[in-house]
Amino acid sequence: MEIIRKIPSDRHVLIAGPTASGKSSLALAIAEAQGGVIVNADALQVWDCWRILSARPTPEDEARAEHRLYGHLPRGAETSVGHWLREVAAILEAGQRLIVVGGTGLYLSALTEGLAEVPPVPADIRAEADALLAGGGLEAMIAALDPETAGRIDLKNPARVQRAWEVLRATGQGLARWQEATGPGLIPRAAATALRLECDRDWLAARIDRRLEGMIAAGALDEVRAVLPDWDPAQPWAKAIGAPELVAHLQGRMALPEAVAAAQAASRQYAKRQRTWLRARMRDWLPVAPE
Repeated sequence: MEIIRKIPSDRHVLIAGPTASGKSSLALAIAEAQGGVIVNADALQVWDCWRILSARPTPEDEARAEHRLYGHLPRGAETSVGHWLREVAAILEAGQRLIVVGGTGLYLSALTEGLAEVPPVPADIRAEADALLAGGGLEAMIAALDPETAGRIDLKNPARVQRAWEVLRATGQGLARWQEATGPGLIPRAAATALRLECDRDWLAARIDRRLEGMIAAGALDEVRAVLPDWDPAQPWAKAIGAPELVAHLQGRMALPEAVAAAQAASRQYAKRQRTWLRARMRDWLPVAPE
């Protein structure tokens, strides 16, 4: 790849991009050409139950270069952005060059800009938020947010809205205010080569649709079938794109072609949200066209 020749081999590399844009392939090519440890920055790829559906690197790819923080958490495990940052910090302490790759913008922003030290949310407030969201109270949550926070987060993402609502309810201070008091990131933007994969929308949509069909052929239904006994759509591990639709099929509520089409549409919507985040928060990252 042409871009690799322009990357200093003594700097960390950060790779952001929407789902199915080729981030993992680029990270592997850099690692093989220059060395480095590939570190996952995708909140869905941390779960051990979703190798196929979350498009984690294959065992063959993992054998070609060291990969960290992929599929290392069992479903139900506690995790957060702060937890992920502590794991990355431990890898940094080993003195290795990192190639951080993923589509979770919040992880990458926290890595480069720091993470607010927000006090833990009490269990009763978390339960109140869960109940409110389950009862269709997303709009009420949004309306309750302070304007500064509402203007900064993705209001179409219920998990982000709930987190902001909980922080405001628990501390009396908006999440944006907590973020303003944040210290420096583990890998400041100026200390790394930061790449942003920029894709044509129609090209990406076609690639997403083909990939989902390939996932089905590779055994994604078996992955989903394995978690059915523990299925809880409110759990973080259950947010894998396409999982709810395939669960609906396995439960007899949706024919397979309908479920696949719905999963493809959900993945395209997810990519749209990612592209919006990238444009808003990573404008100074070097744009790279996928090959």
